[in-house]
Amino acid sequence: QVQLVESGGGLVQPGGSLRLSCAASTNIFSIYAMGWYRQAPGKQRELVATMTSSGTINCADSVKGRFTISRDNAKNTVYLQMNSLKPEDTAVYYCNAQHLGKLHWGQGTQVTVSS
Repeated sequence: QVQLVESGGGLVQPGGSLRLSCAASTNIFSIYAMGWYRQAPGKQRELVATMTSSGTINCADSVKGRFTISRDNAKNTVYLQMNSLKPEDTAVYYCNAQHLGKLHWGQGTQVTVSS
């Protein structure tokens, strides 16, 4: 199984930036896909961005051009660089991994965008 630990959330002003990190207990090279989802109060969890081990990236239209997913295989860590943050980005952000046909989730990290 894969344990995922997110970090980097916090309070930021509109237009600001945050970088989220997701550290995995397994070599991420062996994980089919990793990425980020988010869930705002009263809303369903939604995809933000994912990356496969082969480098294929998918991202939500709402974050295109603002968020970038990346990875550091040596650190077993996936990142989400969030720029030009908007209040609408406020949510709990969850790291996700698809490994051996199963989904794994981190504990989530709160991102709040507010003045």
